[in-house]
Amino acid sequence: MRYLSAADVVQVHDDVIHPHELQGEAAGKSISSVIGRIETRLSYGLIDDVFSLAACYGASIAIAHAFNDANKRTAFACMDTVLAINGIELTYPDTETAGDWMRHIVLGQRDENDLAKWLRELHSTTQ
Repeated sequence: MRYLSAADVVQVHDDVIHPHELQGEAAGKSISSVIGRIETRLSYGLIDDVFSLAACYGASIAIAHAFNDANKRTAFACMDTVLAINGIELTYPDTETAGDWMRHIVLGQRDENDLAKWLRELHSTTQ
């Protein structure tokens, strides 16, 4: 499976954030640490498919709040990018649903496994 580096995630963040929003990484937070945890999970075989990998990126980035702003948008865009670089293109119902998923993850109302399941379901309906 192909995955994103910390530099890739920062680039995605730079692409999704608006000029009037607070730029950069949050003080005392490290996107490299977030990506390191994902890479460790991969190396130990704890991520079994591309949907789990994408959900891991989405949940980890959203929850870590490593950027000053646009964390949920960055998380969703990274999740979608991981799917795309692994050959999966999804059609999402609408931006509100996508945003709701990221909010539910951050609030602890849904988890990474729920997110992976939703991605699998979206994929099965588009085939």
